[in-house]
Amino acid sequence: MTPFVAGFLTGLSLIAAIGAQNAFVLRQGLRREHVGVVVALCALSDALLIVAGVAGFNSMAERLPWLEPVMLWGGVVFLMVYGALRFRAALRGGEGLSVAGGGAVPLRRVVLTCLALTWLNPHVYLDTLALLGALSSHYAPFEGWFGAGAVLASVSFFAALGYGARLLAPVLARPGAWVAVEALIGAVMWMIAASLLVQAL
Repeated sequence: MTPFVAGFLTGLSLIAAIGAQNAFVLRQGLRREHVGVVVALCALSDALLIVAGVAGFNSMAERLPWLEPVMLWGGVVFLMVYGALRFRAALRGGEGLSVAGGGAVPLRRVVLTCLALTWLNPHVYLDTLALLGALSSHYAPFEGWFGAGAVLASVSFFAALGYGARLLAPVLARPGAWVAVEALIGAVMWMIAASLLVQAL
């Protein structure tokens, strides 16, 4: 698996999981309200965090030689467990995204909400700074391509979710549709973990 493809698939799997941020982007897309701003904020925030994770982890790994193998095996375990959780969610029937209605929301409030959902979410730091940063080092000296793939996955996902909301919402609002989504995410997580194990052993 090339570093770029691995980064894209890993980033897409992490970001596609159901969450408040995705529900917010979907909601704004449905309302056709400040969609471009929301997509840009989410994608730019992810890009900054991914770049910081890839660049920061490598510099830390140079000073702490034991950090890379520890984070690598920790990443494999995380991917396996996270994939199992996605399969369990699929077996339970998945979870639909609910989109609440309401009046027009000012741009300032939309921006603040979007930033809060992104930067105050502890999982985003685990996914981008720790996990993606650690996994990227395994593709050295092409870790930059891994990060670029993850950034492209983020941009593509948010753009598709925001601008394709009118088409996606009727499907994603049904729990049954997320069975396939959850199973696909789980499969990709396990595939990435397996590829890392093959290269590490």
